[in-house]
Amino acid sequence: MLPWTALGLALSLRLALAQSGVERGPPASAPQGDLLFLLDSSASVSHYEFSRVREFLGQLAAPLPLGPGALRVSLVHVSSQPHTEFPFSQHSSGAAVQDAIRAAAQLMGDTNTGLALAYAREQLFAEAAGAQPGVPKVLVWVTDGGSSDPVGPPMQELKDLGVTVFIISTGRGNRLELSAAASAPAEKHLHFVDVDDLHIIAQELRGSIMDAMRPQQLRASEVTSSGFRLVWPPLLTADSGYYVLELAPSAEPGTARLQQLPGNATGWAWAGLDPDTDYDVALVPESNVHFVRPQHLRVRTLPEEAGPERIVISHARPRSLRVSWVPALGPAVALGYHVQFGPLRGGAAQRVEVPAGHNSTTLQGLAPATDYLVTVTATFRSGRERALSAKACTPDSERSRAPRPAPPPRAGGRGP
Repeated sequence: MLPWTALGLALSLRLALAQSGVERGPPASAPQGDLLFLLDSSASVSHYEFSRVREFLGQLAAPLPLGPGALRVSLVHVSSQPHTEFPFSQHSSGAAVQDAIRAAAQLMGDTNTGLALAYAREQLFAEAAGAQPGVPKVLVWVTDGGSSDPVGPPMQELKDLGVTVFIISTGRGNRLELSAAASAPAEKHLHFVDVDDLHIIAQELRGSIMDAMRPQQLRASEVTSSGFRLVWPPLLTADSGYYVLELAPSAEPGTARLQQLPGNATGWAWAGLDPDTDYDVALVPESNVHFVRPQHLRVRTLPEEAGPERIVISHARPRSLRVSWVPALGPAVALGYHVQFGPLRGGAAQRVEVPAGHNSTTLQGLAPATDYLVTVTATFRSGRERALSAKACTPDSERSRAPRPAPPPRAGGRGP
C-alpha cells in the first residue's frame, strides 16, 4: 500500500473515532509562556512619560492569567546598562505584577536598547537561564523611538529564537526601522500612539498577546514575500509519533505540498512560495498514544520585494558626488542598503553601508574626470537582494587643468 494512502486511511479512522467519542484529545490549553516587558527607563524619556508608560504596562498585565504552568511576566529596564526589575519566577498573579511595575523607578542614563535585547536573550529567554522550554515567548517593547546602539541584529536573534515582538512607539520613531524590528506582519505588531492615549490600544494589544501565547496554536512568523516559518508547541515526542505538514494555495487546494517531520519537531520553514498569496496550512500530529487534533492556519505572503528605483546623481565634485534613490517601500521594507562603486575602465570597487530609513549617501575619495558605475542594493529580511545601477561622472579638477596661454600683446601703433 502506498504510504500516503495508508496515512489517509489512518487519518480518517482517527477522525471517526474522535467524532464518535471513543477517543478524545486534550482541551485547548489556556495561554502560557514567558512575557517580557522592555521599558525605556533612560534620560531620553521624561518623568511624566515614564509614569504614563509604567501605568499602561501595569494595566496591561493586571488581567492576565498568571500562575504556575501558565503565564509568567518579567520587566527589564533600558538604560546605560540593562536592569531586571523582577524575573519571570517572582510573581504569580496579575495584581502582584501590576504593583511591582508601579513601584519601578526610572534609572535615567543612555538608551542602550540593543544591549538590553542581548541581555534579554542571554539572561531571560534562554533555557539555560531558566526560561520555560517549549512555550511561547513574547517581548513587548515600549519606546520613545530612539536608541543609542543598533537594535536590528539583537532583535533578529530574539525572533530567530521564536520570540514574538510587539513594539509600541510613543515618540517619533523611524517607521521603517521599527517595522523591521517588530514581528511580521508589522500592522499587527507595531503601534504608534501618544503617551496619553496608550489606554486606547490596551485591550487590542492584550488580546494579541494572549493569542500569541496559546500553546496549542499553530503560528506563523517571519513572513516574507517567498516564505514563512511555522512554530507550534511540543504536542508529541520523538517516540510517540510524527507530524505531517500540508501546504496549499487557498485558490488551488489540489496542489498541496506535504512534509513529514519527527515527533520532537516544533517548527518548519516554507520557502519558494509565491508573493502576495494566501496559503492554507494543516499540521497533523500522528500520535501512537492518543488522538491529537489537527491544527489549521491561513497565511498570506508579503507582496514582491521592490528594490530601489530612479537613482539620482547630484552635487558632483572632482573627488565626490551624492547618490540618492527612491527607497524600497511597501510591506516588504528593506533592512538596509549598500552602495558599491568603481571606475568603469577598471579599478578596485568600494562599498558604503546605508542603514534602513535613509536613501542617499555621499561617495568620497573619487578621481577627477572619471566615469563610475554606481550600484544601490536593498537587502530584505528574506535574505534576498534587489539592485539598481547607474553611471556617474566626476568633473575635471580645476587644479589639473593646464593654464591658458596669455594672449599676444597688441601692437602699439598702426602699420604703415
